[in-house]
Amino acid sequence: MFDSENLEKRISDIYHQHYLDVYRFLICFSGNQDEAEDMTQEVFIRVLKNLSNFNGTSSLKTWIFSIAKHVAIDHYRKKRFSSIFKEGFFKHIASKEIGPTELVEISEVQQEVHEAISGLKPNYRAVVLLRGINEFSIKETAEILNCTESKVKVDYHRALKDLRKNLNIDVKEVMGNAN
Repeated sequence: MFDSENLEKRISDIYHQHYLDVYRFLICFSGNQDEAEDMTQEVFIRVLKNLSNFNGTSSLKTWIFSIAKHVAIDHYRKKRFSSIFKEGFFKHIASKEIGPTELVEISEVQQEVHEAISGLKPNYRAVVLLRGINEFSIKETAEILNCTESKVKVDYHRALKDLRKNLNIDVKEVMGNAN
């Protein structure tokens, strides 16, 4: 199949190509940089252990994010933490083109969105992170979450409806600025 040098290069390429996306997903899920780093490493350990089992029925990225989802769920179950996103994704986003006052306003809105997302049911939160932040397609999101495309559409619609109701703002606009 692969000699050890080619396998090592392939694994290195996979790691470098997908590390940042997986890390961002996991930091959104955990809200903690250290935990996200640990979980990201766990994801790639599992990828390494199971690479020979990857059958190509989905894209490699979808397969890796499916593993990341399972790592996050395992972590969530072990820790059973009550507050997700304590130091999350939105705090680290800043535009260099706007002034300090606007940054404070955006930061406040992002914090509100951040808190609202953390209050969603776990399946809604996962759909919002995958579809809204990581911009996976409906099909890819369904594969990662191991559910139907219809369920992804319904959950995403309901999650956005809950966010709109809780925030009284245009969630798509805010999430668009976060990417």
